Amino acid sequence: MEVPFILLVGLFFAAAVYLMLSKFLVRVLLGVVLLGNAVNLLLFTNGRILREVPPIIPAGHDVPATLTANPLPQALILTAIVISFSFFAFLLVLVYRAYQDLGTDNGNEMRLAEPEDEPLPPTGY
Repeated sequence: MEVPFILLVGLFFAAAVYLMLSKFLVRVLLGVVLLGNAVNLLLFTNGRILREVPPIIPAGHDVPATLTANPLPQALILTAIVISFSFFAFLLVLVYRAYQDLGTDNGNEMRLAEPEDEPLPPTGY
C-alpha cells in the first residue's frame, strides 16, 4: 500500500522543484504548495498506513495489544497543513501586490533596483 504513495511523493517533489525553478512567480507559488503537500504525504507514508485499528490502549494494558496507527505523524501533518496554508496565503498576497505594482509576474522583469540602461559603477577608486 505504501508503494503508490512513495511514487506520488517522488512525483510531487519533482513537479515542485520544476515549478519552483520557473521565472514566473505564480508557478513558484504553486511549486511551494506542491512541496508542502509532498512533505505532508512523506510524513504520512513514514508513519505506517493503518486505518483498521485506532491508537487506543485498552484498560489494564500499558501498550496497545496489536499493531495500531501512529498518531504522531497525523498530528504533525495537521500542524503542517495549517502552517503551509498560512504561508501560501502570505505568498499569494505578496505576489498579487508585486503584480499590481509592477504589472508582471516575471521575475526577470522585476528589476527596479537594477535598471538595464544605466552604465556600470566604477571599478576602482
